[in-house]
Amino acid sequence: MGTLFMAQLMGALYGLLAVIFGAFGAHALKKKLTPELLHSFETGVKYQMYHALVLLVLGFNLSFDRPLDSAMVNCFIFGTLLFSFSIYALCLSAAKGEKLRFLGPVTPIGGLLLVVGWALLLYSFVSNLI
Repeated sequence: MGTLFMAQLMGALYGLLAVIFGAFGAHALKKKLTPELLHSFETGVKYQMYHALVLLVLGFNLSFDRPLDSAMVNCFIFGTLLFSFSIYALCLSAAKGEKLRFLGPVTPIGGLLLVVGWALLLYSFVSNLI
């Protein structure tokens, strides 16, 4: 599968799941999670939706003729997966009283990948000016 297809596919999938998870959090989890856990869950949903939109925009605007384009998209795909989905798992497991502590370091790794994705996007704009 090409990077263009993956950017569009994952952007649409992440967007779909963000709406579903957002509704799930607002309705089903409201009584099961503490306010702090619900806030964390909502943060995961927000970041997932932001990066779903970024992937869709990139999927329809990049030519994918440079390795930089693929690296950027991969950072957004894997960063979102690690960041948002580890937050969901941490929140849900904490609500059950069985916090999956091994996921704690996964969230910042996902966040770092998202930062790298944004840095690569910035670099792609600046490198066109030079």
